[in-house]
Amino acid sequence: MIHVLATITVASGRRDAFLAEFHRVVPAVLAEDGCLAYGPAVDVPSGIPIQPAPRPDVVVVIEQWRDLPALQAHLVAPHMAGYRERVKGLVAGVQLQVLSPA
Repeated sequence: MIHVLATITVASGRRDAFLAEFHRVVPAVLAEDGCLAYGPAVDVPSGIPIQPAPRPDVVVVIEQWRDLPALQAHLVAPHMAGYRERVKGLVAGVQLQVLSPA
């Protein structure tokens, strides 16, 4: 299994618009062969001292894939190309972490 954390920084004040577009593509991604989990998450102000301040312009996508080939197929799926086109004006940056269970 492969875990992916995609940290997406959106244009200031555009997180809701980004999430609306993101939620449009989720059903297609969940239907992909090898997708085990795929969903967005945002910071929760917890009051826990070690947690940094909430980031209002950040979305973290938490993904699980059967294996690396399934993830690689996801990255070139036609619905992902359409999604990237729709959000290109909303996204300021992306950081990707691909992990395996330890």
